[in-house]
Amino acid sequence: MGGGLVFWKQKYGGGLGSSSEVSFNKMTKEEMELLLKDANPMMLKRLAEDPEMKKQQLDSIKQLLAIASEAKKDPTIYDANTRKAMEIIDAVIWARTYDQEINKDKGPMPPFGFITEDQIKAFYGEGDAVSAEQKRHAQDFEEFLNVQLNFARKNKAVPENTEPSDEEKTQMRQEFAKIKIYETEAKAKVKAGELPPEFSKKVELQSKLQQAQFLSRMYSSEVLAKKAEVTEEDIQKYLAEHPELNTTETKRTQANEVLGRLKNGEDFAALAKEFSEDPGSKEKGGLYEGVTEGGGFDKSFESAALALQPGQFTQELVETPFGFHIIKLERKGEAKDQTGQVKQSYDVRHILFSTMVKDPENPMAREMPAKEYVKQKLETEKEKKVMDDIIAKNNVQIAEDFVIPTVSDEQMQEMMKKQMQQQMPQMPQQMPDGPEAPETKKPAPKKPEPKKPEPKK
Repeated sequence: MGGGLVFWKQKYGGGLGSSSEVSFNKMTKEEMELLLKDANPMMLKRLAEDPEMKKQQLDSIKQLLAIASEAKKDPTIYDANTRKAMEIIDAVIWARTYDQEINKDKGPMPPFGFITEDQIKAFYGEGDAVSAEQKRHAQDFEEFLNVQLNFARKNKAVPENTEPSDEEKTQMRQEFAKIKIYETEAKAKVKAGELPPEFSKKVELQSKLQQAQFLSRMYSSEVLAKKAEVTEEDIQKYLAEHPELNTTETKRTQANEVLGRLKNGEDFAALAKEFSEDPGSKEKGGLYEGVTEGGGFDKSFESAALALQPGQFTQELVETPFGFHIIKLERKGEAKDQTGQVKQSYDVRHILFSTMVKDPENPMAREMPAKEYVKQKLETEKEKKVMDDIIAKNNVQIAEDFVIPTVSDEQMQEMMKKQMQQQMPQMPQQMPDGPEAPETKKPAPKKPEPKKPEPKK
């Protein structure tokens, strides 16, 4: 479980909504302007100058809120455990925002770093003099712990039977106390008017968006993924309707013709240069050298290669997701892999007759196996249809008349200066004054040995 053990911070970035009754059906002009108030100047400048980017951002927010709205209607997602988790995480938002507000000028410190051990002891109490309120804090922590474990197990972040160690539980107990201490302080100061007017609005907006992220991720992984699932039957049906994608029989015929020429004594390397469709080895006569067993080649390919003796080639075609191969083993030996384990090593040639396809609508896309291409295409289409239906059902309204903050040249220069400072390597600090160390002659650095190029797969 490790670390801070606050599961939602590891899994969902820390923080959710203010209550189970948060509405996701709209984003007001005021909320949009508050969201942009502390945004990156470069992003603000692009947003103001690029209408398409602005539209994409608004569409993303609309999708997020629509999925969250849909998730709230699903009892398998929006159950008692989820509602309790959101209440707990709301406390995290209050506490963290308050921490940032009151300690912003005190220098670097981890979250809640200014809360003392005495405050934590006072939160839970000690010995026999424990008040009813302090007992309730301990009970709340146990509920806090159970909610986190339930989510961790449900999302398979930890094994089903995992329980926190005493050390981990102590760490979580302290974390919970810090959260509740600052949450309570923050709400008291808001009520007394001792915090800036925007503080509560900022917390509410963060809660709304983080809760939407939390619910949408749960809904996407547990519901949307199933609705967009593509079956083998779907893939075969599409391939039957689009025969131009299915080149299997044509390539099989071509491969068998070349295999026949090899059996008649023609040179393997010459035929590989002429016919192979593997750009990584074609000009080398289909050769890959220094391949280590298990080093990334397709298992069917490797099994066929290692079943040969040096000088032999496969008498039948070897089919992989990439197409049809004719394989010739050149050398077999042993070598150590990256872990130091001794594995079989070999040099191999092959002639590939590719059945890969490329998305005709995306000239920059990589080639991929036809079934993989069809699966991705059908998944994208299903996801879009499901998403369109969710947006239509939930009718989320996003204000578009918000004002984007103007970015000055000074702001841009300051941002660029900070980025350059972050990218610059740290210079060694000057040694304090003192006796100089005797000068020593350093040996010349050894020239690194040239690395053998990794074979392309």
